[in-house]
Amino acid sequence: MGPRTYLDWNATAPLRDEARATMIAAMDVVGNPSSVHHEGRAAKSVMEKARAQVAGLVGCDPGDIIFTSGATEAAGLAIPEGGTVAAAGIEHDAVLSWVQNQEGDAVDLTGHLDVDANGVLTGTARGDTFENQIWDDVVALQAANSETGVLQTTLPIAGQLWALKRNVLIMVDAVQALGKTKFSMATSGADFILVSAHKLGGPKGIGALIAKTGIDVKPRIRGGGQEMGRRSGTENIIGIAGFGAAAAAAQRDLQAGIWEKTGQLRNILEISLDAAAKDINFVGKGAERLPNTSCFAVPGWKGETQVMQMDLAGFAISAGSACSSGKVKASRVLRAMGYDEQTASSAIRVSLGPETTKDDVLRFADTWAAQYRKFKAKAA
Repeated sequence: MGPRTYLDWNATAPLRDEARATMIAAMDVVGNPSSVHHEGRAAKSVMEKARAQVAGLVGCDPGDIIFTSGATEAAGLAIPEGGTVAAAGIEHDAVLSWVQNQEGDAVDLTGHLDVDANGVLTGTARGDTFENQIWDDVVALQAANSETGVLQTTLPIAGQLWALKRNVLIMVDAVQALGKTKFSMATSGADFILVSAHKLGGPKGIGALIAKTGIDVKPRIRGGGQEMGRRSGTENIIGIAGFGAAAAAAQRDLQAGIWEKTGQLRNILEISLDAAAKDINFVGKGAERLPNTSCFAVPGWKGETQVMQMDLAGFAISAGSACSSGKVKASRVLRAMGYDEQTASSAIRVSLGPETTKDDVLRFADTWAAQYRKFKAKAA
């Protein structure tokens, strides 16, 4: 097998050098951060430095950060026990699994909130208006979709509508948006924010719930009362240290305009693919998107088939979010956007990163185009 080209950054970003070095150093920190002696204080210092680094990227107070095992746990922590969530069908499974209809049954396709053909929230819920809805626990508003890259630029407006209606809390999934685009707690209008380290180039298995100052968070994991009583269990100091280092590096890259350059490569990719396949459909292209993400479909050409073909050719891509990879079914996100079953089953996602080169993009486009021609020849 020849050299591999990684084009699945939305699934997980490669571990940053800064995060690796910081984690190795943290392995030598002996103390428990809950201990009051010198060693314990040293461990706590590592954790609080990382907390400040993550807060700097999110634009929040360090005390608002609750470290968790990842964004999935963070979502469960934000939602009160027995609570319900209003959300659109484009949300990640970690969020949508909490959605219920008014009879209490799980809703795993469309959720409650409507989106348009680009996957942007419309301000309605199942044909009704925000003001006429009855949910009063949590409303989930996604900042950026992992499959399509589509950004929800009206998050504060949508959140205000719900908050004015009743005493609801706004939960924003910022897992994909954070570090790739300008995002802050203040401008999002969020009460809760979900974040994950491995999307930023940090380690897997560590994330955080950001809870706005003054909001009470009831623990789901009880025990020693760590994280100010909101999430018990000895903290993952090594993972937290890597998270902090990755967050600081991500903030530096964002300020340096690294992702704008990645966006230029994404545009080159789409121009090349469009020239090769006139029946290609770029999902969400009519909306603002993450600069690194391209989701596209050729109706009838199965997404999982393309993923396998490109994998054999040395390219790592995906058909949907990483959490649903391997499940041979149509994209729930595209179905919620109104795409038919065939098109939703044919979509693949290419997500680039700062290490992606123009040569990577052009080689992928050429390889994909060759496979496309074989597909069309068989279909003729």
